[in-house]
Amino acid sequence: MFWKILGVIVLVWLAFAVLGAVIKGLFWVAVAGAIVFGIYWLFKAITADSDRDLTKL
Repeated sequence: MFWKILGVIVLVWLAFAVLGAVIKGLFWVAVAGAIVFGIYWLFKAITADSDRDLTKL
């Protein structure tokens, strides 16, 4: 019984270690993606205003 509990604890610890490394590695990729998406969204918002012609209302 002791070895089963110890095995589960070791497996959970390894899972957290691997998950932490993956999150740490992908954090800056996610930040860069959010910045690129924000710039794209801002560009689309600015160009959409110039496409509207208010004189045709």
